[in-house]
Amino acid sequence: MRGSSTAQACSQSNGKALTPSIQNLKSKIPRALCAPTSVLALQWAGNRMNTLYTVGHSSLDFPQFAKLLGEARVGLLVDVRSRPYSGRFPQFNQPGFEKLLKDRGISYLFLGEELGGRPDDPDVYRSSGVVDYRSRRRSYAFQAGLERLSRELERCHLALMCAEEDPLECHRFLMICPELVKLGIRPVHIRKDSRVELQESAENRLLEVGGFGDVTGNTLFPEARAEALEAALSLQAERFAFRVDPASVDRW
Repeated sequence: MRGSSTAQACSQSNGKALTPSIQNLKSKIPRALCAPTSVLALQWAGNRMNTLYTVGHSSLDFPQFAKLLGEARVGLLVDVRSRPYSGRFPQFNQPGFEKLLKDRGISYLFLGEELGGRPDDPDVYRSSGVVDYRSRRRSYAFQAGLERLSRELERCHLALMCAEEDPLECHRFLMICPELVKLGIRPVHIRKDSRVELQESAENRLLEVGGFGDVTGNTLFPEARAEALEAALSLQAERFAFRVDPASVDRW
């Protein structure tokens, strides 16, 4: 429900106690790596009191999924699937999914058109048929989605949701999170069994996967780590980004 108010649910969620696995997060989340350089970045800089999480519903049943959100005091679930349906797990299908969340005091917002990994814009697909995440980040729709996230984060903790449990296999990490980091926000990734993974830890894991393990945690030469991370993101996107039949790209 795109235009619904989330303030009441956010206020309710902020009154819940933190679980031990979440309590220490605020002291561990790194501050911005660079000063804000835009109006949107300044908005993000003012939203530090609330945390932006990401989560994948995977094969969880709804009570398990709701438990993860409750432990993190999430007041708003932002659905970044391009289409709010799951063929295998109907508990995450709209409109029933929103009703289940509402019963738990959690608001729902669909931003799949702006932040989804399967965009309708043919200009962001390469000739190979793969979505070009960097091109998509520059689009008006994507930037509008970030602005909406900024407004909602002023109210409460929120979580971006897609399907994949591992953020390294999902566009929420490969496409959305790099832009969030540039704006001064470091997402926290909710994993199964109530574990959480900080953005830097996920980045280091990606660097290891991509063969750039020698620069993980490199604070002496941050430029080398940044360049390696960009390369690792591109390699991972080639594996997991949505793709269409290359023959259909020109005719689209």
